[in-house]
Amino acid sequence: MDQPNQSDVLERFLRYVRVTTQSSEEHCDVVPSTACQFDLANLLADELRGLGALDVEVSEHAYVTAHIPASPGAENAPRLGLIAHLDTTEAAPGDGVNPHVVHYEGGDLVCGVVDGKEVSINPSKIPALDEVAGENLVCSDGTTLLGADDKAGVAEIMALVARISQDPLLPHPPLGICFCPDEEIGHGAELLDIPAFGCAFAYTVDGGPIGELEYECFNAADVTVSFEGFSIHPGDAKNRMVNASNLFVEFHTMLPAVERPEHTEGYEGFIHLCGISGTVTHATARYIVRDHDAERFQQKLDMMERAAGFVNDRLGEERVSVEIKPQYRNMAEVVAGYPELIDRARNAFETTGVPCRIIPIRGGTDGAQLSFRGLPCPNLATGAYCCHGVNEFIPVSSLEKMVDVLQALVAQFI
Repeated sequence: MDQPNQSDVLERFLRYVRVTTQSSEEHCDVVPSTACQFDLANLLADELRGLGALDVEVSEHAYVTAHIPASPGAENAPRLGLIAHLDTTEAAPGDGVNPHVVHYEGGDLVCGVVDGKEVSINPSKIPALDEVAGENLVCSDGTTLLGADDKAGVAEIMALVARISQDPLLPHPPLGICFCPDEEIGHGAELLDIPAFGCAFAYTVDGGPIGELEYECFNAADVTVSFEGFSIHPGDAKNRMVNASNLFVEFHTMLPAVERPEHTEGYEGFIHLCGISGTVTHATARYIVRDHDAERFQQKLDMMERAAGFVNDRLGEERVSVEIKPQYRNMAEVVAGYPELIDRARNAFETTGVPCRIIPIRGGTDGAQLSFRGLPCPNLATGAYCCHGVNEFIPVSSLEKMVDVLQALVAQFI
């Protein structure tokens, strides 16, 4: 195919990451969990209107939706959705992102200097750095994450819309564009009005390094374990005190260390301790549980309940409780039934000169919820590395190339 023109994706990306959009687990009972997500939602809606998109809306929950008319002759093709998320994680500082472009020649990638110390990462931690030596990389200044997860996906979709606006003859079916809030805390596309969106199929653009294509994700649950103690003066504590924090230690050590995320890869699931707060009187531990295989996933949840039961049986009373909140399921259960979606995405990568790697997501995307709600939705790369931390980066070439990939992809649906 002809080489597409350079896009404005870099300018868009640098602009979008400066808009604070961190979601908040603490306020997960409302959508969006943070009002700042409306700032980017409204900005994108205005830009979509300026690019000629139709039916542009920002919902009361900060979902941005729009429709792009088909190229001539493709009006009757099924509408195809392109989806990314607005929010960034609260796992690292995300307010006041100051992006810059670094020409990387190898060795340590220095994002910035904070308190007199370089914030850097090297190929021993991220071997893929050797593959991008000689390229221009976008980084933060080291004080915050970058926000490529998922503002790279947002910028790439918007850059495609801009290309189509400039040349409506580029082959494409009717398109649905959606930017969702709160993906990082598990809400994602939960409140998207799928019938109004009107798409037969969709792709999320929320993956990692260029060339990755994913249609398998974890089964996922959030697990909160509560420990109730009994406090008494330590001088009179023998056979009386029940230290809630020690109950947590007892419980946690019954969970196998080999199933922690730092010891797993590929299709191996994990039980991840996200946080613990505790005193003698009360302790709370929050875990996330993940596995691609539904049976092994359930075994992990059962193991946590058995561990709580063991402690309670030893005490002779109920002092440990386990609350399990399902989050999403492995979308392969749905998407595997649509092999043409995988084949077309693979072809879009390869026709633009990008080797395609089909891998399981060690996480989740909005596509998991959407697939089980009736909208089959594989996930595409954004080009980003080291997401959720201050060492996050993305090659400029990956931003550009993903716009080419999206252009090649939509052309296959007419």
